Amino acid sequence: MKELGDIDFLIEVLSKDSIRWYFERKDYAKSLYLLAMLDDISRLNNIPLCTDYDDLRQYRFAEPIYPNGILCLCFAFKSDEPKKKALQEAIPEFLRFNIVESDVRNVV
Repeated sequence: MKELGDIDFLIEVLSKDSIRWYFERKDYAKSLYLLAMLDDISRLNNIPLCTDYDDLRQYRFAEPIYPNGILCLCFAFKSDEPKKKALQEAIPEFLRFNIVESDVRNVV
């Protein structure tokens, strides 16, 4: 997304049907992460949600999935405070799937 920009990223994900491809291969984390990105970018750009994935929007991980950086901070400080802060700052489209993500634009 960083290289392509929002709209070209949406076009690429939708044209390749990457979300469904990952889901059918039981790579649920990648599938739902991409769907959350799609929904977040759609909201930010006032684009209607793609209804092709409405069936996948019902899924949610049983336990929150945190970025590795947050988990490392919790381990280093022997505290759950980084998790609590990350949860408060999480993007709603990601939280729908119980994925804690706050900044997709700075992902390397």
